[in-house]
Amino acid sequence: MTGTVELVGMEFFAKHGCYPEERKIGNKYTVDVSLEVEMESAINSDRLDGTVNYEDVYKIVAHIMSVEANLLEHLAGQMVAEIRSAFNNVYSAKVTVSKHNPPIGGLCDKAKVTVVG
Repeated sequence: MTGTVELVGMEFFAKHGCYPEERKIGNKYTVDVSLEVEMESAINSDRLDGTVNYEDVYKIVAHIMSVEANLLEHLAGQMVAEIRSAFNNVYSAKVTVSKHNPPIGGLCDKAKVTVVG
């Protein structure tokens, strides 16, 4: 049996971006993670080692968000790769990274990039 494990609305302050002022000032980011997971073991055993530990997923995301990068695509792709590497029961990972108030010369709540792998 498979199911979905999600962490929604993880918030970070970081200094990502292609422009020098983005790296100097920083910005608020939101990360959403959705994982398709084999859950048979967790369903039958009621044990954490049969699924994905949310705390470990958060630590992966937080670590990647702490390293400056130019592109949201890079951040999301790194998260997908690290999560898939850390958990052998994850069939696919979908990560969305949102930058709040992106510097586009106009009003925009968020810029989002989603990577699936």
